[in-house]
Amino acid sequence: MPTVSKKGIDMPSSPIRKLVPFAEKAKKAGKKVYHLNIGQPDIHSPKVALDAISSFSQQVIEYSHSAGFESYRKGLARYYNELGIDINYNNLLVTTGGSEALLFALNSCLDPDDEIIVPEPFYANYNGFSISAGVKVKPIKTSINSGFSLPEIDEFETLINENTKAILICNPGNPTGYLYSKEELQRLKEIVVKHNLFLFSDEVYREFIYDGNKHISVLSIDGLEDNAVVIDSTSKRYSMCGIRIGCIVSKNMQVIDTALKFAQARLSPPTFGQIAAEAALNTPSSYFNEVIKEYEERRDVLINELNKIDGVICPIPKGAFYVIAQLPIDNADNFAQWVLEEFDLNGETIMIAPAAGFYSTNDTGHNQVRIAYVLNQESLIKATSCLKAALASYPGRVN
Repeated sequence: MPTVSKKGIDMPSSPIRKLVPFAEKAKKAGKKVYHLNIGQPDIHSPKVALDAISSFSQQVIEYSHSAGFESYRKGLARYYNELGIDINYNNLLVTTGGSEALLFALNSCLDPDDEIIVPEPFYANYNGFSISAGVKVKPIKTSINSGFSLPEIDEFETLINENTKAILICNPGNPTGYLYSKEELQRLKEIVVKHNLFLFSDEVYREFIYDGNKHISVLSIDGLEDNAVVIDSTSKRYSMCGIRIGCIVSKNMQVIDTALKFAQARLSPPTFGQIAAEAALNTPSSYFNEVIKEYEERRDVLINELNKIDGVICPIPKGAFYVIAQLPIDNADNFAQWVLEEFDLNGETIMIAPAAGFYSTNDTGHNQVRIAYVLNQESLIKATSCLKAALASYPGRVN
Protein backbone atom coordinates (compact mmCIF):
# COMPACT_ATOMS: atom_id res chain seq x y z
CA MET A 1 0.00 0.00 0.00
CA PRO A 2 1.36 3.48 -0.83
CA THR A 3 2.36 5.55 2.19
CA VAL A 4 1.46 9.14 2.88
CA SER A 5 4.08 11.88 3.10
CA LYS A 6 6.38 12.27 6.08
CA LYS A 7 5.22 15.85 6.51
CA GLY A 8 1.65 14.56 6.50
CA ILE A 9 2.54 12.18 9.30
CA ASP A 10 4.39 14.94 11.17
CA MET A 11 1.52 17.42 10.78
CA PRO A 12 0.09 17.90 14.29
CA SER A 13 -3.59 17.54 15.06
CA SER A 14 -5.28 20.69 16.30
CA PRO A 15 -5.15 20.93 20.12
CA ILE A 16 -8.22 23.13 19.80
CA ARG A 17 -10.38 20.71 17.81
CA LYS A 18 -9.18 17.23 18.76
CA LEU A 19 -11.58 16.99 21.69
CA VAL A 20 -14.63 17.69 19.52
CA PRO A 21 -15.83 14.03 19.50
CA PHE A 22 -15.89 14.03 23.32
CA ALA A 23 -17.82 17.31 23.39
CA GLU A 24 -20.33 15.95 20.88
CA LYS A 25 -20.80 12.83 22.99
CA ALA A 26 -21.31 14.96 26.11
CA LYS A 27 -23.98 17.00 24.35
CA LYS A 28 -25.76 13.86 23.14
CA ALA A 29 -25.78 12.72 26.76
CA GLY A 30 -27.70 15.90 27.62
CA LYS A 31 -24.85 17.99 29.07
CA LYS A 32 -24.52 21.69 28.36
CA VAL A 33 -20.94 22.39 27.22
CA TYR A 34 -19.37 25.82 27.64
CA HIS A 35 -16.91 26.24 24.78
CA LEU A 36 -13.80 27.93 26.16
CA ASN A 37 -11.60 26.13 23.65
CA ILE A 38 -11.89 28.10 20.43
CA GLY A 39 -11.63 31.74 19.39
CA GLN A 40 -15.02 31.98 17.71
CA PRO A 41 -16.49 35.27 18.94
CA ASP A 42 -20.20 35.55 19.69
CA ILE A 43 -20.08 39.26 18.77
CA HIS A 44 -22.29 40.21 15.81
CA SER A 45 -20.53 40.89 12.51
CA PRO A 46 -20.87 44.52 11.34
CA LYS A 47 -24.22 45.20 9.68
CA VAL A 48 -22.53 47.05 6.83
CA ALA A 49 -20.68 43.84 5.87
CA LEU A 50 -23.77 41.64 6.08
CA ASP A 51 -25.72 44.14 3.97
CA ALA A 52 -23.02 44.11 1.29
CA ILE A 53 -23.34 40.34 0.91
CA SER A 54 -27.15 40.33 0.85
CA SER A 55 -27.27 43.11 -1.76
CA PHE A 56 -24.92 41.40 -4.23
CA SER A 57 -26.60 41.75 -7.62
CA GLN A 58 -24.07 40.69 -10.26
CA GLN A 59 -25.08 37.81 -12.51
CA VAL A 60 -21.65 36.15 -12.46
CA ILE A 61 -19.45 35.55 -9.40
CA GLU A 62 -16.08 36.23 -10.98
CA TYR A 63 -12.47 35.70 -10.03
CA SER A 64 -10.77 38.72 -8.56
CA HIS A 65 -7.20 39.79 -9.25
CA SER A 66 -4.84 37.27 -7.59
CA ALA A 67 -3.75 40.02 -5.19
CA GLY A 68 -7.37 40.87 -4.40
CA PHE A 69 -9.76 43.56 -5.58
CA GLU A 70 -7.82 46.77 -6.20
CA SER A 71 -10.57 48.80 -4.52
CA TYR A 72 -10.28 46.63 -1.40
CA ARG A 73 -6.49 46.87 -1.34
CA LYS A 74 -6.70 50.65 -1.61
CA GLY A 75 -9.20 50.65 1.25
CA LEU A 76 -6.89 48.50 3.34
CA ALA A 77 -4.00 50.86 2.62
CA ARG A 78 -6.10 53.77 3.94
CA TYR A 79 -6.90 51.73 7.05
CA TYR A 80 -3.18 51.22 7.73
CA ASN A 81 -2.40 54.86 6.93
CA GLU A 82 -4.90 55.91 9.60
CA LEU A 83 -2.92 53.77 12.06
CA GLY A 84 0.25 55.68 11.18
CA ILE A 85 1.60 52.94 8.89
CA ASP A 86 2.93 54.47 5.67
CA ILE A 87 2.12 52.00 2.89
CA ASN A 88 0.21 51.96 -0.39
CA TYR A 89 -1.98 49.28 -1.92
CA ASN A 90 0.96 47.72 -3.76
CA ASN A 91 2.52 46.83 -0.40
CA LEU A 92 -0.15 44.22 0.32
CA LEU A 93 -2.05 41.36 -1.19
CA VAL A 94 -5.29 39.76 -0.08
CA THR A 95 -5.25 36.15 1.09
CA THR A 96 -7.66 33.41 2.06
CA GLY A 97 -7.52 34.20 5.75
CA GLY A 98 -4.47 34.99 7.86
CA SER A 99 -3.53 31.32 7.52
CA GLU A 100 -2.77 31.65 3.82
CA ALA A 101 -0.96 34.92 4.48
CA LEU A 102 1.41 33.13 6.83
CA LEU A 103 1.88 30.25 4.39
CA PHE A 104 2.71 32.73 1.62
CA ALA A 105 5.15 34.53 3.91
CA LEU A 106 6.94 31.34 4.91
CA ASN A 107 7.14 30.03 1.37
CA SER A 108 8.22 33.40 -0.03
CA CYS A 109 10.96 34.08 2.49
CA LEU A 110 12.27 30.68 3.64
CA ASP A 111 13.51 27.53 1.96
CA PRO A 112 13.10 23.94 3.22
CA ASP A 113 15.24 23.29 6.31
CA ASP A 114 15.59 27.01 7.04
CA GLU A 115 14.83 27.87 10.67
CA ILE A 116 12.41 30.30 12.25
CA ILE A 117 12.53 31.37 15.91
CA VAL A 118 9.14 31.62 17.63
CA PRO A 119 8.52 32.58 21.27
CA GLU A 120 6.39 29.85 22.85
CA PRO A 121 3.63 29.20 23.67
CA PHE A 122 2.41 30.22 20.20
CA TYR A 123 -0.61 29.75 17.94
CA ALA A 124 -0.67 26.00 17.42
CA ASN A 125 -0.99 26.16 13.65
CA TYR A 126 2.45 27.79 13.36
CA ASN A 127 3.79 24.26 13.76
CA GLY A 128 1.56 22.98 10.97
CA PHE A 129 2.29 25.89 8.62
CA SER A 130 6.02 25.42 9.16
CA ILE A 131 5.87 21.68 8.46
CA SER A 132 3.88 22.40 5.29
CA ALA A 133 6.59 24.84 4.13
CA GLY A 134 9.43 22.52 5.18
CA VAL A 135 10.62 25.06 7.74
CA LYS A 136 12.03 24.16 11.15
CA VAL A 137 10.60 25.92 14.21
CA LYS A 138 13.12 26.85 16.88
CA PRO A 139 11.09 27.69 19.99
CA ILE A 140 12.30 30.16 22.59
CA LYS A 141 10.59 29.77 25.94
CA THR A 142 8.61 32.43 27.73
CA SER A 143 7.28 31.99 31.25
CA ILE A 144 3.84 32.30 32.79
CA ASN A 145 5.60 33.76 35.83
CA SER A 146 6.64 36.84 33.83
CA GLY A 147 3.34 37.02 31.96
CA PHE A 148 5.05 35.58 28.84
CA SER A 149 7.28 38.61 28.24
CA LEU A 150 9.98 38.55 25.56
CA PRO A 151 13.19 36.69 26.49
CA GLU A 152 16.49 38.54 26.60
CA ILE A 153 18.52 39.06 23.42
CA ASP A 154 21.18 36.64 24.64
CA GLU A 155 18.65 33.82 24.51
CA PHE A 156 17.85 34.62 20.87
CA GLU A 157 21.53 34.81 20.02
CA THR A 158 22.09 31.25 21.22
CA LEU A 159 19.52 29.96 18.69
CA ILE A 160 20.72 31.89 15.65
CA ASN A 161 22.90 30.08 13.12
CA GLU A 162 23.44 30.07 9.34
CA ASN A 163 20.05 28.39 8.83
CA THR A 164 18.09 31.01 10.77
CA LYS A 165 16.05 33.20 8.44
CA ALA A 166 13.25 34.73 10.52
CA ILE A 167 11.61 35.45 13.85
CA LEU A 168 7.83 35.15 14.19
CA ILE A 169 5.73 36.87 16.87
CA CYS A 170 2.00 37.24 17.46
CA ASN A 171 1.15 40.70 18.80
CA PRO A 172 -1.04 40.71 20.82
CA GLY A 173 -0.57 37.02 21.37
CA ASN A 174 -2.64 33.96 20.76
CA PRO A 175 -2.70 32.01 23.09
CA THR A 176 -1.34 34.30 25.84
CA GLY A 177 -2.90 37.71 25.19
CA TYR A 178 0.57 39.19 25.68
CA LEU A 179 1.16 42.66 24.18
CA TYR A 180 4.72 43.50 23.11
CA SER A 181 6.05 46.82 24.36
CA LYS A 182 7.90 49.35 22.20
CA GLU A 183 11.11 48.42 24.01
CA GLU A 184 10.64 44.72 23.20
CA LEU A 185 10.00 45.49 19.54
CA GLN A 186 13.14 47.61 19.46
CA ARG A 187 15.08 44.64 20.86
CA LEU A 188 13.68 42.47 18.10
CA LYS A 189 14.66 45.11 15.54
CA GLU A 190 18.23 45.01 16.85
CA ILE A 191 18.35 41.23 16.43
CA VAL A 192 16.84 40.97 12.94
CA VAL A 193 18.86 43.85 11.51
CA LYS A 194 22.10 42.52 13.01
CA HIS A 195 21.55 39.03 11.60
CA ASN A 196 19.70 40.03 8.39
CA LEU A 197 16.50 38.18 9.32
CA PHE A 198 12.84 38.63 8.48
CA LEU A 199 10.51 39.65 11.31
CA PHE A 200 7.04 38.18 10.80
CA SER A 201 4.38 39.79 12.98
CA ASP A 202 0.92 38.23 13.24
CA GLU A 203 -1.23 41.26 14.13
CA VAL A 204 -4.74 39.90 13.65
CA TYR A 205 -5.82 40.95 17.17
CA ARG A 206 -4.53 44.53 16.80
CA GLU A 207 -7.87 46.15 17.71
CA PHE A 208 -8.26 44.29 21.00
CA ILE A 209 -5.96 46.17 23.39
CA TYR A 210 -6.92 46.92 26.99
CA ASP A 211 -6.14 49.11 30.01
CA GLY A 212 -5.26 52.14 27.89
CA ASN A 213 -2.32 50.38 26.22
CA LYS A 214 -1.42 50.92 22.56
CA HIS A 215 -0.58 48.46 19.83
CA ILE A 216 2.62 49.11 17.89
CA SER A 217 2.98 47.53 14.47
CA VAL A 218 6.40 46.40 13.27
CA LEU A 219 5.56 48.25 10.04
CA SER A 220 5.72 51.56 11.93
CA ILE A 221 9.27 51.01 13.22
CA ASP A 222 11.96 52.86 11.26
CA GLY A 223 14.74 50.66 9.98
CA LEU A 224 12.61 47.55 9.49
CA GLU A 225 11.42 48.34 5.97
CA ASP A 226 13.28 45.37 4.46
CA ASN A 227 12.68 42.99 7.37
CA ALA A 228 9.09 43.40 8.53
CA VAL A 229 6.24 41.25 7.16
CA VAL A 230 2.80 41.57 8.74
CA ILE A 231 0.12 38.90 8.76
CA ASP A 232 -3.40 40.24 9.15
CA SER A 233 -7.00 39.05 9.02
CA THR A 234 -10.60 40.21 9.19
CA SER A 235 -11.69 37.13 11.16
CA LYS A 236 -11.47 38.46 14.69
CA ARG A 237 -11.47 42.20 13.96
CA TYR A 238 -14.98 42.12 12.53
CA SER A 239 -16.12 38.80 14.04
CA MET A 240 -16.27 37.30 10.55
CA CYS A 241 -14.15 34.15 10.85
CA GLY A 242 -16.06 32.40 8.09
CA ILE A 243 -15.39 34.89 5.28
CA ARG A 244 -11.73 33.74 5.18
CA ILE A 245 -10.08 37.01 4.23
CA GLY A 246 -6.65 38.12 5.39
CA CYS A 247 -3.63 39.85 3.91
CA ILE A 248 0.15 39.94 3.87
CA VAL A 249 1.72 43.41 4.17
CA SER A 250 5.32 44.47 3.68
CA LYS A 251 7.35 47.44 2.44
CA ASN A 252 9.78 44.90 0.99
CA MET A 253 8.45 44.64 -2.56
CA GLN A 254 10.49 41.53 -3.30
CA VAL A 255 8.46 39.75 -0.63
CA ILE A 256 5.15 40.98 -2.04
CA ASP A 257 6.12 40.20 -5.63
CA THR A 258 7.17 36.69 -4.62
CA ALA A 259 4.00 36.13 -2.59
CA LEU A 260 2.00 37.16 -5.65
CA LYS A 261 3.38 34.12 -7.50
CA PHE A 262 1.89 31.86 -4.82
CA ALA A 263 -1.33 33.90 -4.96
CA GLN A 264 -1.53 33.40 -8.72
CA ALA A 265 -1.13 29.64 -8.26
CA ARG A 266 -4.29 29.55 -6.15
CA LEU A 267 -6.01 31.97 -8.59
CA SER A 268 -7.85 34.40 -6.30
CA PRO A 269 -9.13 34.96 -2.76
CA PRO A 270 -12.88 34.45 -2.11
CA THR A 271 -15.08 36.97 -3.89
CA PHE A 272 -17.88 37.16 -1.32
CA GLY A 273 -15.32 37.38 1.46
CA GLN A 274 -13.72 40.38 -0.17
CA ILE A 275 -17.10 42.04 -0.68
CA ALA A 276 -17.84 41.70 3.03
CA ALA A 277 -14.32 42.73 4.06
CA GLU A 278 -14.29 45.83 1.88
CA ALA A 279 -17.65 46.91 3.25
CA ALA A 280 -16.43 46.24 6.80
CA LEU A 281 -13.81 48.96 6.38
CA ASN A 282 -16.73 51.37 6.84
CA THR A 283 -17.63 49.89 10.22
CA PRO A 284 -18.29 52.81 12.62
CA SER A 285 -15.86 53.35 15.49
CA SER A 286 -18.77 52.88 17.92
CA TYR A 287 -18.78 49.19 16.97
CA PHE A 288 -15.19 48.73 18.15
CA ASN A 289 -15.72 50.85 21.27
CA GLU A 290 -18.54 48.55 22.35
CA VAL A 291 -16.72 45.34 21.39
CA ILE A 292 -13.48 46.28 23.16
CA LYS A 293 -15.38 47.34 26.28
CA GLU A 294 -17.22 44.01 26.28
CA TYR A 295 -14.04 41.96 25.88
CA GLU A 296 -12.26 43.91 28.60
CA GLU A 297 -15.15 43.27 30.99
CA ARG A 298 -15.16 39.58 30.06
CA ARG A 299 -11.43 39.40 30.65
CA ASP A 300 -11.78 40.97 34.08
CA VAL A 301 -14.57 38.58 35.05
CA LEU A 302 -12.63 35.53 33.84
CA ILE A 303 -9.30 36.47 35.44
CA ASN A 304 -10.98 37.33 38.72
CA GLU A 305 -12.87 34.03 38.82
CA LEU A 306 -9.87 31.95 37.76
CA ASN A 307 -7.52 33.42 40.32
CA LYS A 308 -10.05 32.72 43.08
CA ILE A 309 -9.58 29.00 42.46
CA ASP A 310 -7.01 27.37 44.71
CA GLY A 311 -3.89 26.37 42.80
CA VAL A 312 -4.69 28.24 39.57
CA ILE A 313 -2.19 30.75 38.14
CA CYS A 314 -3.34 33.12 35.40
CA PRO A 315 -1.59 36.38 34.38
CA ILE A 316 -3.64 39.33 33.15
CA PRO A 317 -3.51 39.64 29.34
CA LYS A 318 -3.30 43.08 27.74
CA GLY A 319 -4.80 42.11 24.40
CA ALA A 320 -6.61 39.57 22.20
CA PHE A 321 -9.19 37.40 23.99
CA TYR A 322 -7.21 34.45 25.30
CA VAL A 323 -5.44 33.48 28.50
CA ILE A 324 -3.10 30.68 29.43
CA ALA A 325 -3.92 29.33 32.89
CA GLN A 326 -1.82 26.92 34.91
CA LEU A 327 -3.92 24.34 36.76
CA PRO A 328 -3.10 22.04 39.70
CA ILE A 329 -3.36 18.90 37.54
CA ASP A 330 -1.10 16.14 36.23
CA ASN A 331 -1.98 16.44 32.56
CA ALA A 332 -4.23 18.92 30.76
CA ASP A 333 -5.06 16.54 27.89
CA ASN A 334 -6.35 13.97 30.38
CA PHE A 335 -8.20 16.62 32.35
CA ALA A 336 -9.84 18.17 29.27
CA GLN A 337 -11.12 14.76 28.18
CA TRP A 338 -12.21 13.83 31.72
CA VAL A 339 -14.35 16.95 32.21
CA LEU A 340 -16.23 16.07 29.03
CA GLU A 341 -16.58 12.33 29.66
CA GLU A 342 -16.82 11.93 33.43
CA PHE A 343 -17.78 15.28 34.96
CA ASP A 344 -20.70 17.65 35.08
CA LEU A 345 -22.01 20.25 37.51
CA ASN A 346 -25.79 20.24 37.45
CA GLY A 347 -25.70 18.97 33.88
CA GLU A 348 -23.07 21.46 32.70
CA THR A 349 -19.39 21.12 31.83
CA ILE A 350 -16.61 22.87 29.89
CA MET A 351 -14.43 22.38 26.84
CA ILE A 352 -10.89 23.77 27.11
CA ALA A 353 -7.78 23.61 24.94
CA PRO A 354 -4.76 21.82 26.48
CA ALA A 355 -1.77 24.14 26.17
CA ALA A 356 0.86 21.53 25.27
CA GLY A 357 -0.23 21.89 21.65
CA PHE A 358 0.79 25.55 21.76
CA TYR A 359 4.38 24.62 22.55
CA SER A 360 6.99 23.14 20.24
CA THR A 361 9.27 22.01 23.06
CA ASN A 362 8.39 18.49 24.20
CA ASP A 363 6.99 17.93 27.71
CA THR A 364 6.06 21.59 28.12
CA GLY A 365 2.76 23.14 29.14
CA HIS A 366 1.19 19.87 30.27
CA ASN A 367 -0.49 21.50 33.27
CA GLN A 368 -1.67 24.56 31.33
CA VAL A 369 -4.78 25.30 29.26
CA ARG A 370 -5.81 28.04 26.88
CA ILE A 371 -9.14 29.68 27.57
CA ALA A 372 -10.91 31.96 25.09
CA TYR A 373 -13.20 34.52 26.70
CA VAL A 374 -15.60 34.70 23.76
CA LEU A 375 -18.66 33.82 25.87
CA ASN A 376 -20.87 36.33 27.65
CA GLN A 377 -20.05 37.20 31.24
CA GLU A 378 -22.77 35.06 32.81
CA SER A 379 -21.56 32.03 30.86
CA LEU A 380 -17.95 32.72 31.87
CA ILE A 381 -18.95 32.73 35.55
CA LYS A 382 -20.84 29.45 35.15
CA ALA A 383 -17.93 27.94 33.20
CA THR A 384 -15.38 28.86 35.87
CA SER A 385 -17.70 27.40 38.52
CA CYS A 386 -17.59 24.15 36.53
CA LEU A 387 -13.81 24.37 36.38
CA LYS A 388 -13.52 24.90 40.13
CA ALA A 389 -15.77 21.94 40.88
CA ALA A 390 -13.96 19.77 38.34
CA LEU A 391 -10.55 20.55 39.84
CA ALA A 392 -11.86 19.67 43.28
CA SER A 393 -12.90 16.17 42.18
CA TYR A 394 -10.38 15.40 39.43
CA PRO A 395 -8.43 12.20 40.27
CA GLY A 396 -5.22 13.64 38.81
CA ARG A 397 -5.18 16.82 40.87
CA VAL A 398 -1.73 17.88 42.08
CA ASN A 399 -1.41 19.93 45.27
